[in-house]
Amino acid sequence: MENLSPVALLQELIRIPTVSAMTNRPLVEFVENILRSQGWNFRELPYRDATGIEKANLLATPPWQTPNDFSVDLALVCHTDTVPYGAGWAHAVDPQAIGDAIHGCGACDVKGFLACLLSSLLSAPMIQFASTVALALTAEEEIGCVGARRVVDSGLLRPRHVLVGEPTSLRPARAGKGYGLAEIRVFGKEAHSAHPAQGVSAIYRASRLIERIEQYSLSLKNAPAPESARIFDPSYTTLNVGVIKGGTAKNIVAGECKFLLEWRPLPGEATGKMAGIVRSMVQELQNDDPDFRYEMNILREQSGFETAANSPLVRRWMEVSGRDAIGVPFGTEAPLMSILARDTIVVGPGDMRTAHSPRECVPLAELDLCVYYLAELLRHPLGPCNES
Repeated sequence: MENLSPVALLQELIRIPTVSAMTNRPLVEFVENILRSQGWNFRELPYRDATGIEKANLLATPPWQTPNDFSVDLALVCHTDTVPYGAGWAHAVDPQAIGDAIHGCGACDVKGFLACLLSSLLSAPMIQFASTVALALTAEEEIGCVGARRVVDSGLLRPRHVLVGEPTSLRPARAGKGYGLAEIRVFGKEAHSAHPAQGVSAIYRASRLIERIEQYSLSLKNAPAPESARIFDPSYTTLNVGVIKGGTAKNIVAGECKFLLEWRPLPGEATGKMAGIVRSMVQELQNDDPDFRYEMNILREQSGFETAANSPLVRRWMEVSGRDAIGVPFGTEAPLMSILARDTIVVGPGDMRTAHSPRECVPLAELDLCVYYLAELLRHPLGPCNES
């Protein structure tokens, strides 16, 4: 590919569909073919997902570093998958230049960052970077950071600093909220709806629990934000009931109702806190309804992350970009990667508020700026980490 501009690369990346349910191999091979021309070394970490579809994580290093040695100063991490897109998103994989932005599925989440990363790596002179570098491409981020977890568990990647690509409008995010997801099943007793006293509605029971969850959510919203949380917008743990299903027919008192509860906790909140809060809510409901029965299945529980404001990577990106640090309220691979590194940031072009929808786009100006910022980051050593 002759044109290595971030726009041209992004357009090619969008044209490669990489919904999480599909294989990401075509995109991985696209990246390998581009970097191979510059002599880069690769280590694939393939696996098959729960449905048997092949997925691949990729670790790559420039030609002047030792092949298969991923003990590096800086890891540049980018996921390869996107959310699904429906028929109503006509141009999901047909990138459109509209006004001052490129539109398409994955434009900002997170193929825009990958395009900038490739452009900066390939446009740099063939000399050693100031730091040793590894590129890490991961699979299945959108459905639980599955690929990143496999990379961490492999023990191959051993970075001192990690930059995770996600849309932050190029502001360095030094903290991120965690992510929790639970399926809650509430039980009742079926009966003919003409004789409701013979049964107990699981839907009514679930609605009372959901109302308490909403009240708790509002209490978090209205409470004064601690100083450490003010880096986030919103500056509190958020909750959401996104899916609810119950009953079997319009004329049957529902015997079961289930819903998905999602929460995004602030860094430092104890794992298991939300499950304990839900149990307390049920115990209160059982005071008036002793037969209230439920099951709670925790599907995901991931802590947040926080990097010190004076860490080398935070300071360096702020110096290069002139942009203040923020916290991100959405889930990323940073909490997993921060297990490996001394400091971690999340950064990239675009705004997550457009992502996961036909409005998804990335500004052209941010693509060019991101290439420049990444090149500057690679040109200068990061310096020692704050060990305190």
